[in-house]
Amino acid sequence: QVAKCAIKVELVNDSYTELKGEIAGPPDTPYEGGNFVLEIKVPETYPFNPPKVRFITKIWHPNISSVTGAICLDILKDQWAAAMTLRTVLLSLQALLAAAEPDDPQDAVVAKQYKEHQDMFRQTAKHWTFVYAGGPAKMPDLDDKIRRLTDMGIEEHNARVALSSYNWDLERATEQLFS
Repeated sequence: QVAKCAIKVELVNDSYTELKGEIAGPPDTPYEGGNFVLEIKVPETYPFNPPKVRFITKIWHPNISSVTGAICLDILKDQWAAAMTLRTVLLSLQALLAAAEPDDPQDAVVAKQYKEHQDMFRQTAKHWTFVYAGGPAKMPDLDDKIRRLTDMGIEEHNARVALSSYNWDLERATEQLFS
């Protein structure tokens, strides 16, 4: 039943307090085809308090920090109910990937792009899914811009973040990196 939803949870170090979760990117989203790994820390007060969950796999999404993987989702904070399960959490995260909430962002830069440049957001999210989550969509134009920055000595991930943050404007990203 859980496999149908493409979600998975496994123990880390035979401990029930540290788990690794995985969710598949939902169909018809820029995350489709990607596999996203989550760190799940279950407090001793569970199920009365929510687990602490963050993305280990880097992702470009308004409600998930592109830097730390921290998640902005109400059920992981004040809307938690003791009846909720880890399955509920993973399915809710999968639903969040399909329906972002840019007005309640975790990452303001991504949220701004989502609201003002929807096509660029989708392209960037697809690119991050390909690079970090094994997604299917290779994007030679974006890869070329990253290569141009790495040729100048910029670390690949830093080049990707700068370009993503400036809507893939090579000049603005270069300015930001070298200022």
